[in-house]
Formats: sequence, C-alpha cells, structure tokens
Amino acid sequence: MRTLQLLLDFNMLPQDQMPMAFGVFMHKDGSIYDDIPEVHYQFPKAYLSRAKQMVGDWIVYREPVKLPQSKGFFAVAKVQRIIPDPAISDRYRALIEPGSYLPFEPTVPHIVDGLPVERDLANAQAAVRPLSPSDFARIVALGLPKEDVLPRVGDPEPLNVVREERTPFEVERPLVQSLLNRPFRDRAFRRAVLHAYDGRCAVTGWRLVNGGGRLEAEAAHIKPVEHGGPDSIRNGLALSGTAHWMFDRGLIGVADNHEIIIHRKVNDRSGVEAIINPTGKLIPPPREADHPHPQFLNWHREFHAFAA
Repeated sequence: MRTLQLLLDFNMLPQDQMPMAFGVFMHKDGSIYDDIPEVHYQFPKAYLSRAKQMVGDWIVYREPVKLPQSKGFFAVAKVQRIIPDPAISDRYRALIEPGSYLPFEPTVPHIVDGLPVERDLANAQAAVRPLSPSDFARIVALGLPKEDVLPRVGDPEPLNVVREERTPFEVERPLVQSLLNRPFRDRAFRRAVLHAYDGRCAVTGWRLVNGGGRLEAEAAHIKPVEHGGPDSIRNGLALSGTAHWMFDRGLIGVADNHEIIIHRKVNDRSGVEAIINPTGKLIPPPREADHPHPQFLNWHREFHAFAA
C-alpha cells in the first residue's frame, strides 16, 4: 500500500520532481540498424511515439535474449532528443546526451537467481519499450560499481547480488545523480575497460599486478571527455602508465587496422619501439564488440596531426 500511495503522490509533485520515463533500447552489433550506442540509436517509425516519451530521461541498452552469448544489459545512457534519420526515410535517431553513456561491468544477465532482472515488462521483445523505476534501479545497481576501488585480479563483483530494493520514489533522483557524478563515472569507466582488456596493456602487452592484486594498467580515453568523448569501452584503452602518457600526448596513435603508429615528433623512436608488443599492433579485447571504434581512433589521429 505504501508503494502504491507513493506512486499516486507523483501526480502532486512539482514538474522538476516528476517521475522519470526510463526505457530499454535493444541493440545488436551487425544488425540492419545504424547504431553507435554511445552517440545515437536508430529505430523504425513504429517506435517513434514510445521513444519520444524517453527524451530527457535514461535508457538501458540490452542485447536480444536469443543472441548467442548475449551479454544482456550492457550500458546506460540519457536520450537528448529524437530526429529523423538523415539517410533513411521512416527511420529515426535517438541522440544520446554527450557524457551520459556509461558501460556496465559486469554486464547484467537477463536472469539472476532464477528471476528476470526486468520484471515489470509488458513486451520483452519490443526493441524500444518503457522500463519501470524499480527495474531500472535493479539493473543499474547490478551493472555499476558501488565502491571506490580499482578492480582486483580474480575478484569480480558477483552477479547474483541484487542490492537493497527500494521504492521508485526513493531510488530515482539519487540514482540519476550518481550517473552524472564524475568520480562515479571514472570508477565505472576504469572498471569496464580493465575488465574488457583483462588488465593487459593494449600497447605493451604487459599485465603487471602488485602484491595486493591491483592492476598496473590504467583506463585511457581515446577521445577525452573534455572533447566530448564518451565513457565507453570502445572509446577506451587499457594502457600501462608510460604508454598512457605517450598516447595522451600524441606520441603514439592507433590506425583503424590496430597498427600502432609512432608520431614523427618522437625524439627516441627506438625507445618507443622497444616497449611496443612484438606484433606492432594493438592487443584488443577478446570481444569484437569491445574493440576501439574507428570514429574515436580517427579523432585521436586528427587531433594529434598524425600523417595521413
């Protein structure tokens, strides 16, 4: 009864305290839709009215259940606006608010402890659909870090723990504030990237661990946040400290085929070559869907004026 009363009381709240229209966007790599989840989500006209309800609010991305090795729910993002697709008639794009995309680590499976994570669903197959506040809170709590710690080797956060249940009234605002908090986002990004790369530097190939089990590798943005880069695994690299320093300063870059490029301004080319792994190419994550996106790699090369 208390939860029902709280839901009824939403109608009495000021506009800036109204409940949020959370949603789900179904995404499959290699589908017919031109999606870049960090930037935009393409969908057919049939979902337009439903998607419009989510403008200004948060959605979670989910892979289809029937997809082999589906990773379930894999990210959260905020919908900025909807526009007609510039290339295909009768399709639209939900533009993602810059700086809002955040990957889940671990990704959240469809079922935990025998129960569906998304419980208040009307149509689990719809590519664009609403999501209840309690389902949204459950998914985000399972997918994002709780503590201010670096990942430790062999110590992933368990998937089978659903953090304390709360009513929609109690979870919405504080949860969304956390999603916008920079330190929180940094922890989530770091954890997702280091797990994707298994803590191994993509340039050197080193996987160094200290006595306490902490990884030496750092999570680096390819396109920095201050330049509009998302907190996405595909905009991230796991790099050792020296490689991170060189990458951020444009001393090394990465071609679309993952070849590691040394900038012409480097004064000690042989020294840089000595720490690059023997293949001369980036060591990407095992999952192709987590590989660096060419759009971000190209931005880095152009920004640091690598020769064409």
